[in-house]
Amino acid sequence: MNPLLSAEQAVLGSVLLDPGQLAHLDWLAPDHFYRPIHQALFAALRKLRTENHPAVATGERVPLSWVTDAVAEASHHVRGLTAVYPHILISACPRPEHAPVYGRMVLEGAIHRSVTAHAIRLHQAARAAALQGAVEGALHHADVLAGVLEDLARRWGSEPRPVAPATPPPTAPVAPPPARADHVAEDEQFLLAVLVEQPKAMDEVVGWLRPGDFADPAHDQLYRCLGALHHRGEPIDRITVLWEAQRRGLLADGTLTAEQLTAICDGVGAGSAEWLGEQIMRSSVARTAAASARAIRALAENETLAPGRLISHALHALGPLDEVRARWQTANGHPVPAPSPPAPLTEGPPTAQVHAALARSTARPAARPSECPGPASTPSAARPPWRVHG
Repeated sequence: MNPLLSAEQAVLGSVLLDPGQLAHLDWLAPDHFYRPIHQALFAALRKLRTENHPAVATGERVPLSWVTDAVAEASHHVRGLTAVYPHILISACPRPEHAPVYGRMVLEGAIHRSVTAHAIRLHQAARAAALQGAVEGALHHADVLAGVLEDLARRWGSEPRPVAPATPPPTAPVAPPPARADHVAEDEQFLLAVLVEQPKAMDEVVGWLRPGDFADPAHDQLYRCLGALHHRGEPIDRITVLWEAQRRGLLADGTLTAEQLTAICDGVGAGSAEWLGEQIMRSSVARTAAASARAIRALAENETLAPGRLISHALHALGPLDEVRARWQTANGHPVPAPSPPAPLTEGPPTAQVHAALARSTARPAARPSECPGPASTPSAARPPWRVHG
């Protein structure tokens, strides 16, 4: 048995049995359903309610026209819907009054699917950026994903704030595509050679280029050596770089070889460290976007992760990309946009958040006087309503 399929059928069955349940499902949209036939039916039921169908207006015994009219309306948008299927939906609903809980289950599945789909789009855009050297598309899809996460958080009734997962999802380092790997390695080696040959060029890139922006771990470590020498104000040449690499144990553990250092430090003549650094930053943005997308997809495919935690962890996974983007904008001479001012405090949460929260809550009925425990117990009227936290 598929729990998500059962939940979708139960939602529709409850509304077919009791049209009044639609008033408790305003936060649920047709596209939250996975099956197209369920999307069409839920949209049809909402349309009939908007048009004041007699079944909604009377509030008494549900007429057969409520079912037949819903099937007729949905059949205009989807194929394969027969008059038998609504009866299957009705039999799949244990209790119509549980419709908000069934709807919450449908929304959970929609959140996981939506995050997965947008993570896949971001990964595809990042791979394209790595091949083409243009990162604007990947950054656009990252902004779209961030906006989707914030919207889903509001629908779920939680605050969209990044939270690191207790156990990060397993993701392997993202390497440049084979078609670009050699070109990226050449740019990195060329930049390091320029920095050794022209030590003052470090001032052009040290403010925004980080060791982690290098795809080759050996180039990462060599840039750290150059940064350490520059930070201490010591001279930079082939001998001092070789000495710093030896002090860090890079020669002993095989991270760097004397031949690699010699090839980089032989001198390449004139070169623009700033331009080369920007090329490396492009590759770094694309790799970071791909890594964030893979981490978010791994989170979204974890069915045991509650939607609130999924959204918070996904926002946290976008953090490294935001950091690289800020340095990328600095490298290109674009000022980093100032953070938006915090929203003014209000007396209560937004209406949409209230609806979503109500879908996840069930108030305890007040106990009758005869059922109250002793005077030492907390009166039931003072207890907070039960709520499922996600």
